[in-house]
Amino acid sequence: MISLFRFIVVYVLFVGVTLVIAFHKDMDVPINRPFSEFPQRLQSWRMTNQAEFSADVLSKLKPTDYLNRQYVDAGGKTVNLYIGFHGGGKDTGELHSPKNCLPGSGWYEVSSRRGEIRVPGGTINLVRAIYQKGESKELFLYWFQVRDRSISEEYSLKMAEIVNSAFHRRRDASFIRVSAPIDSEIDQTTAKCESFIRDFAPVIREFLPR
Repeated sequence: MISLFRFIVVYVLFVGVTLVIAFHKDMDVPINRPFSEFPQRLQSWRMTNQAEFSADVLSKLKPTDYLNRQYVDAGGKTVNLYIGFHGGGKDTGELHSPKNCLPGSGWYEVSSRRGEIRVPGGTINLVRAIYQKGESKELFLYWFQVRDRSISEEYSLKMAEIVNSAFHRRRDASFIRVSAPIDSEIDQTTAKCESFIRDFAPVIREFLPR
């Protein structure tokens, strides 16, 4: 009798999971505002270049919308900003971690550590990483944004996506990266990138859905 009861429970659970898989469908979440409206000037920063990805790169990344720009401040210090928003629809690609993409482009990791930075309105959890390619070294500050959460670790990103899919029927997420070549002291480069993030964090929130 007990064995029959266990069989019925397992069978019901199996049917339930099968039905969820068959009928569950995540929404395609739109971005709040297109990145074409992202400010070219803010505080002491102004845009000096905007790069477009090739069709081949876009076919791999499959972002819903993306931004790839260079900014310079009044003192001539430059930083690069990339934001890739993935709406979670069937035609949207997965987020790509720099730990996988950069080595594939010839960069190798010199150092990497997780931390946080205080910005207007809260705190951002991020990764501070240094990569080298030939004689060139570059600092990367990046994080994953899932709704109102900033995430600095790939496993936590996957868990957040699964939870949002199960309870909210959405898998939208963003990858945000600020980078700069290390042409002087690393502390100066870090301070420059963190200053940029503090200035732009409130603007970035306006574009991404919560």
